[in-house]
Amino acid sequence: MTAKPTKIERVNAWCAALPAATLKYPFGEQTAVFKIGGKIFALAALDAEPNFITLKVPPEDGEALRSQYDFVREGYHMNKRHWITIDLVVDVPMTEVHELIQDSFHLVAASLPKTKQAELGLRDL
Repeated sequence: MTAKPTKIERVNAWCAALPAATLKYPFGEQTAVFKIGGKIFALAALDAEPNFITLKVPPEDGEALRSQYDFVREGYHMNKRHWITIDLVVDVPMTEVHELIQDSFHLVAASLPKTKQAELGLRDL
């Protein structure tokens, strides 16, 4: 029987599976940095307790999420208006985390120049 993936393993797999996403470790092995077209869309803390992921959001969404959930806070070491950090605690709804990862990816990918989007094979952003 195989072990069920941890929340951080699921988060990393979701980020890595996005089209043209790249994974780097510029801050050391403890922080996975996912990029699209050279721009960050997610940072995952691999050695924190609890693990957490930092994602880009529209400012109004960030405010709403922070007021709705105890496990969502301002982006760790990021622009507090445009980024949120989600603590991967027991009661975090992973379906919503998955959606927020996709939203962050699309938000960052849509900000890329059209030529870069085409180069990466991204359409309809």
